[in-house]
Amino acid sequence: MKRLIAALAASFLFASADAETRPSPAGSPAAEATAVFAGGCFWCVETDFEKLPGVFSAVSGYSGGLKENPTYEDHAGHREAVEVTYDPAAVSYRQLADYLLRHIDPFDAEGQFCDRGPAYHAAIFAANAEEWAAAEAAVADAEKTLGAKIATPVLDRGAFWRAEDYHQDYAKKNPVRYKYYRTSCGRDARVRKVWGGVK
Repeated sequence: MKRLIAALAASFLFASADAETRPSPAGSPAAEATAVFAGGCFWCVETDFEKLPGVFSAVSGYSGGLKENPTYEDHAGHREAVEVTYDPAAVSYRQLADYLLRHIDPFDAEGQFCDRGPAYHAAIFAANAEEWAAAEAAVADAEKTLGAKIATPVLDRGAFWRAEDYHQDYAKKNPVRYKYYRTSCGRDARVRKVWGGVK
């Protein structure tokens, strides 16, 4: 299912329709690290992570598939994802994984909230054995806390492709439309229902 306001997005482009998408640059400074997560609508995941202390930036894009240079119109096989650049001295990869799980519906294997289908499947992407261990521990703790099996998988991290410029910081550029979408999609209501009683 396409996003509730997908038809409106085209009229609010902030960059040319042929904006390039390319893998994120490598070689971040030593004080920074990156992680990739999928949690449904990348506008929402980006916005949630930008609120977390220790996070420098969150960028919307596509990951998990084989197609090179995916676009919003053609990203089959990829999930909508967010690349998080963070300070590992302030927030750990494990804390990021915990944070993702607490801002999605971790029981939903078919999408997130009103967005359905493979592009909206949640995932924790792990780049190495240390991240795999941390991600699997986060999932195990969530299962223990919630008393049920978590559907969100841990997957090998591959290339991350930055989404078109009009998707970046969508909530800041279009606050009214974003708020309407997020509320109408039931994201926060469902998260409160799943996690509301958890300390």
